[in-house]
Formats: sequence, structure tokens, C-alpha cells
Amino acid sequence: MRSFFKRVIVPLLLSILAYSCGSTAEEAYFPKPRGFHRIELPDQEYNIDEFSKEELKGYPYLFEVASNAIIKPDESFMSEPYWIEVQYPSLDAIVDISYKKLPNYDSLVGYINTSNTLTFKHNVRASAIDEYTTTTEKGYSAVMYEIEGDVPSQFQFFVTDSTQHFFRAALYFPTSTQNDSLAPVIEYIKKDMLHMMNTLEWQK
Repeated sequence: MRSFFKRVIVPLLLSILAYSCGSTAEEAYFPKPRGFHRIELPDQEYNIDEFSKEELKGYPYLFEVASNAIIKPDESFMSEPYWIEVQYPSLDAIVDISYKKLPNYDSLVGYINTSNTLTFKHNVRASAIDEYTTTTEKGYSAVMYEIEGDVPSQFQFFVTDSTQHFFRAALYFPTSTQNDSLAPVIEYIKKDMLHMMNTLEWQK
């Protein structure tokens, strides 16, 4: 009986096991590597005429907004007049926009310092923070910040005419997805934010 078990049963079990695992390396099962979310990015188009003008009617500023974005009032507890959110529902992204009227030069310095504080608080988790100073197409001074690493805000900027207006925008993702998988979306919305910055103008 033991001889029969060794000669017949054991080889049969081994054959079944080998067949179930695949007869070749290509057929054998291997765990799939960790993948990233597939994100479909819409074409980038901008509402040049009526949309943003109507949504921002009565506001001290105006800019061209992406056609797939929605402008909503900022309803957070710390919100102030003329603060809004530019929301991207399909991309689960928000651009927070705050605005300050400048009563004097000292207030401008204070707002710039506050903006820098909000940006550099990401230092704990950021691998790098790059700062760029530029002039918008409308002739206003602007400072941009690109923040690398798994941080909640990856791109920010402020624009000012140095005498009356201070405008700040910051990109946020209310999601736990890692930023390396969000890289295409970050670049997509950064392009929108640069368009926003360069079309920004003040309204009376």
C-alpha cells in the first residue's frame, strides 16, 4: 500500500499542483504591482466672456475661469467678504481664493508675511518649496510658490497692485491620494491658475 501511494498517489498530487500553478512561468500567477488612479483630464477651455463676469459680479476682481470649474462663495468659518472657491468637481480639487483691501502700505507687508507663513507651514512635509517673482500680463506684481512632496497644497500665488488690492490663490485636494499619482492633475490645474493669474484684473 505504501509503495502504491509513493508510485501513484504522490506523482498524481504533484501533477495536479503543477497544473493549477501554470505549466509555464508566463501562465503562473504573480501579484500585480501597485497601480495609480486613472484620471481623465478634460480639455482646457476658458469662459472668456459672460460666465466669470456674472459669477463675480460685484466683486473687486475678475478673471477668466476654466469651463469645467465652478465658482462658489467660501462658506468656511474664517471666510471674509469676496473669498471664494474655484471648484473642480470631476477632479476633486479646489482653488481657495482670498482677497484683502489695502488701506495702507503696512497692511500690504502684513498680508505678504501672512501669505508666506501659510505657504511655509508646509515645510514639515515638503521636500522643496520654490518661489518665483513675476509680473502678470496686466502689469501687476505676483509671487508664485511650487511645493513638492505629500502636502495638502502644491501650488499657490498672490497678486497685488501694491496700493489697493491683494489677491491670493491656493490649490487643495480634499483627498488622501498621494501627490505622485496626482501629478497630472496638479499640472493641469496649475495651468488654469496661471491663466487665472494673468487674466486677473480689478473691478471698481
